[in-house]
Amino acid sequence: MLDDNGIARIVEESLKGGINWFDTAEVYGWGESEKALSNALKKCGKSYNEIIVATKWWPVFRTAPSITRTIGKRLEALKTNCIDLYQIHNPFSFSSIQSEIKAMAELVKEGKIRYVGVSNFSAKQMVRAHSELSKYGQGLVSNQVSYSLLNRKIESNGILHAAKDLDITIIAHSPLARGLLTGKFHDNPDLIRIREGFRKYTSPFKREGLEKSRPVIDALRDLSVKYGVSAPQIALNWLINFNGSSVVAIPGATSVEQAKNNTDSMRFTLSKKDLDHLDMVSSQFKS
Repeated sequence: MLDDNGIARIVEESLKGGINWFDTAEVYGWGESEKALSNALKKCGKSYNEIIVATKWWPVFRTAPSITRTIGKRLEALKTNCIDLYQIHNPFSFSSIQSEIKAMAELVKEGKIRYVGVSNFSAKQMVRAHSELSKYGQGLVSNQVSYSLLNRKIESNGILHAAKDLDITIIAHSPLARGLLTGKFHDNPDLIRIREGFRKYTSPFKREGLEKSRPVIDALRDLSVKYGVSAPQIALNWLINFNGSSVVAIPGATSVEQAKNNTDSMRFTLSKKDLDHLDMVSSQFKS
């Protein structure tokens, strides 16, 4: 567990490296993550006029009225009067997309949020949300989904295509495939056994899954030598450049070193040949 000073150091390193956008959510500690981010920004001497903050409303076992009813808690936790990007965390709710979007549009009209986004929405759900929001003279700006070299399903299930058509930004969460793209689990398959969480039980972390993704890891390592950077930096650089401006990534960081690794991934550009090579070796992960 990171303390306030540790979080502030990570945020400071991120800011120093050129990052000006931070993503959090209500469900991350039920407000504690938002409070920690706000405190860290204050320690770093940053105001909300200088950075962009995104957070999310948790819909599970809730209805649309809680969007407007709980916005005060989000603003209080973040210590701000307006949230830059407010997202519906997932489509699993007791309410319709129509009613949720209506509540979000009201918040924009009241000046409590600037833009509306969604997270983990399918192509059909994303298009519906965009259509509903357009009725209020607004547009859906983002859909936050899992996307990485080892999870390219949005390229085949319609999400990326629809997002490009509607000028909706894809925010890629888990851009390093929950650590798989670092290669450390390929070097030491037993490492996952001591880790907490459910990922140890998923197929990508089992020996068969590791062998399936090994060609991608090998390609990343070859390019890391060529560019003089780390394999994770190559993976992040591919993600933010392969689709032009349609995709942005939000890698997490639990240490200053990881924060620096994230920011340094923006300091070079993979050649088209190398972008295409990674596209080819990871093509099996499109489905």
